[in-house]
Amino acid sequence: MSFASNIRRDWLENPGREFLSGLMVALALIPEAIGFSIVAGVDPGVGLYASFSIACIIAIFGGRPGMISAATAAVAVLVGPLVREHGVEYLFAATILMGVFQVIAGLLRLNLLMRFVSRSVITGFVNALAILIFMAQLPQLIGVPWVSYVLVAVTLAIIYGFPRITTALPAPLVAVVLVAAYTMLTGTHVNTVGDMGDLPSTLPAFHLPDVPLTWETLGIIAPYSLGMAAVGLLETMLTAAIVDDMTETRSDKRRECMGQGVANFVTGFLSAMGGCAMIGQSVINISSGGRRRLSTFVAGTMLLVLMVALGPWVARVPMPALVGVMIFVSISTFRWQSFSELRHFPLPSSAVMLATVVTVVWTHNLSIGVLVGVLLSGIFFAGKVRRLVNMATTLSPDGRTRTYVIAGQIFFASVDRIVEEVVFREKKVARVVIDLSDAHFWDISATGALDKMVLRLRAEGKEVEVIGRNQATATLIDKYGEHDKPFESLGVLGH
Repeated sequence: MSFASNIRRDWLENPGREFLSGLMVALALIPEAIGFSIVAGVDPGVGLYASFSIACIIAIFGGRPGMISAATAAVAVLVGPLVREHGVEYLFAATILMGVFQVIAGLLRLNLLMRFVSRSVITGFVNALAILIFMAQLPQLIGVPWVSYVLVAVTLAIIYGFPRITTALPAPLVAVVLVAAYTMLTGTHVNTVGDMGDLPSTLPAFHLPDVPLTWETLGIIAPYSLGMAAVGLLETMLTAAIVDDMTETRSDKRRECMGQGVANFVTGFLSAMGGCAMIGQSVINISSGGRRRLSTFVAGTMLLVLMVALGPWVARVPMPALVGVMIFVSISTFRWQSFSELRHFPLPSSAVMLATVVTVVWTHNLSIGVLVGVLLSGIFFAGKVRRLVNMATTLSPDGRTRTYVIAGQIFFASVDRIVEEVVFREKKVARVVIDLSDAHFWDISATGALDKMVLRLRAEGKEVEVIGRNQATATLIDKYGEHDKPFESLGVLGH
């Protein structure tokens, strides 16, 4: 596709819809960014400037059109200790280094590691995130006036009912505007965006972090930067996969890695914190009709406009309206069919999904939950493949020749099965044939197991012949195996 075609598709296709979707996302970003700033222990402006910067930059350099990136809780949680112990300037420096690490990750194509994340882990990640999004709204639902619950219900009713009238306008945006207009005109007293924290009234400016340029500084920020980069890319790659499914399109994950790096690198010079993709806001954007880069860019720019030019009005937006939107996002994000899948899917798959959900909800850490899910997936997979290995043995009529027929995938998790079934110290047997016609060797553990069998049998004085090796197995054995190496014939290995 030509450059001009890309411009038309990403920036000029259905601009009205893209603008309104981005505007809705901008409204939803404000309380989120303020909340994440509080988690990180910094001024609200740090999170708001970050959301503006990251959204605008990733709209240009990212690889997943329509996905929203901004300041996030996953990153905010990590930097709290850094801010407390060393100050906010070290946070800005760590954010710059975070971007460098992410660009390097893109150059090294580390996005390909997503291939090891199973569908069960992604489902668990999505469900856990939906639960966390809902739980994040609980402070606005506990100990509040009864009218707040009514406004939340009205917001949800508008979101689900308005599309029956028309889909020309995003239903979440319509709900927020109508509920905000009602509270302002009637003077209804509920929590507002302004109660979350003060909105900045000036544009962000270039700022060089005020930290010593020493190895000591690098030693302080590097562990935080590496953790922020890893968590940010993990959440981004998973969110990109989810948005790919929602839109039935494919995205450039490597470009997204590098785009995240560029966005965080620049953001660190704007007195702001790091961030990554946001599943909640991405769902809002996609559900509102945003599909292109324009909606992401509008989300960032309108966030800045709302803060600086319309701050007093935005501060009066009722929190129940935004809570209603986020509950809608939680409901839309949760994969409800996973309940029925628990009865029909294999037990290991269901266990991986549930373990991911429980770990994320328990720790409030998405990366730990995904890590647990991936490890469990690997363990279950290894166990499954191990059970597929088969070894049959036959003895010739005269009892002098024993044949072992090995079938299946032979690697570190399955080698013990074949070694355990070999019969050693058979006095009458003089010749052993090991048939690998239906086997495939994958690693040095497999060649090591074969060496152990062959050398031990030869040490007993038996003639051993290995037959039926396919090309890949033969290559692995010739390169790493020891039982047929020349030095063996000299007696070095003892037979």
